Amino acid sequence: MSVTETGADAPAVPHDTSVPRSVEEAAELLADEVVAALPGWVERCVAEACERTGVAPAGLGEQARAASERCAAEIGPPLRELLATDVDAQQTTPLSVLRSAVRYPTQVLADGGVAAPDRDDFDASRFPDDPYGLTPASFADIHPDLGPIGIAWGAAKAFEVLQRRRVGSAEPAGRVGSAEPAKRVGTEGKR
Repeated sequence: MSVTETGADAPAVPHDTSVPRSVEEAAELLADEVVAALPGWVERCVAEACERTGVAPAGLGEQARAASERCAAEIGPPLRELLATDVDAQQTTPLSVLRSAVRYPTQVLADGGVAAPDRDDFDASRFPDDPYGLTPASFADIHPDLGPIGIAWGAAKAFEVLQRRRVGSAEPAGRVGSAEPAKRVGTEGKR
């Protein structure tokens, strides 16, 4: 099974378990897997919130499925656009984009009359549009298999940024499609 299976109970295995060789490859893998996992996350959020309040989740199943499809269709493009943007030009993070997805399960729950739980002051002030406390703190909150993929992307991005700073250029480091570090000018042959 893979993340592309959207059922709330479907386990996921990343499509590609190899280590990304470039920030571009890591970004593409992250985007693909997150978009595939979003429908299941929306449905899971609705089901878990219903269970916490004693509401039968089956009553909101069709609305949750429709919201999950909209979520993937509407969150996917801005996420892919951000991840395709050069690392030095990125103005936000993929997790920030994903946090905006909370509106999909929230709308289903609110329309279904599911009572929102009490929230602490910090959460209420930090995430005022999330009365149900669904905002993901990490990629793993969307799906556990996304944690390592998010870490791989973050490491690839950090590597790219550091390599650019080391060579004093905003040009991509190393060879395109490779995790090979850029060579420092004037250091060949020295030990």
